[in-house]
Amino acid sequence: MITTLHLSNKLFKVDFSKPRDISIRIKNGIENPSAYYAPPVEITPVVLDNFIGDISQGGIVNYKNIKINPHGNGTHTECVGHIAKEEYLINQCLKEFMFLAELTSVIPTKIENGDRVITQQHVNHLTNSNGAKAIVIRTQPNDIDKETRNYSGTNPPYILDEAVAYLVYKGYEQLLIDLPSVDREEDGAKFLAHKAFWKYPGTVRKNSTITEMIYVDNEIKDGLYLLQLNVLNIELDASPSRPLLYDLMEV
Repeated sequence: MITTLHLSNKLFKVDFSKPRDISIRIKNGIENPSAYYAPPVEITPVVLDNFIGDISQGGIVNYKNIKINPHGNGTHTECVGHIAKEEYLINQCLKEFMFLAELTSVIPTKIENGDRVITQQHVNHLTNSNGAKAIVIRTQPNDIDKETRNYSGTNPPYILDEAVAYLVYKGYEQLLIDLPSVDREEDGAKFLAHKAFWKYPGTVRKNSTITEMIYVDNEIKDGLYLLQLNVLNIELDASPSRPLLYDLMEV
């Protein structure tokens, strides 16, 4: 389906039959990305007396349970409820699902303590003259093993709060990144980048979200896209999610 959209005072054609999936598929077992020592995903059939919910095991229907940690087992979208004392829920905070989005690639810089970080210098080129509401950050190198990498205890790259504050200043309301967290794996519970993005505590940006552990294929070029951000209608601070990008063709 091809439609014409009016975005940021311009007309674009979008082919909704050709989404670019930047989520990571969830599978049973350990072949998923993982972080913060989350247990592996478990997908198991329901077993009741003589009933088993697995056709391959002789059942009459597939009927299975899933056990997953949204923050630790793959692509997920979180709201300010992730760090707030007050209750904020992802199904109430995320009210819109389509956004003009900008994709940018960065190479994290190694600093004196050995950490690899995204600084404000990495994002200073993002003037957001197009009025995009979402920013998608792809880190380099961009290896396919991001789809199965165990980040626990590895001190992966993260983004400095100064860089996040700049993105907020430029008007981005949804942040997507291919790292397990915008903050350092162990930061003494400071959550500087999370707090900078949501302006917490203070005038909280409760309708803004952070999506982590995406994977943006190298074939997808930096630039402007239409983002569709899909989450479950679930009362939690975070949900497994499936962000999709659509190419924009200016009319």
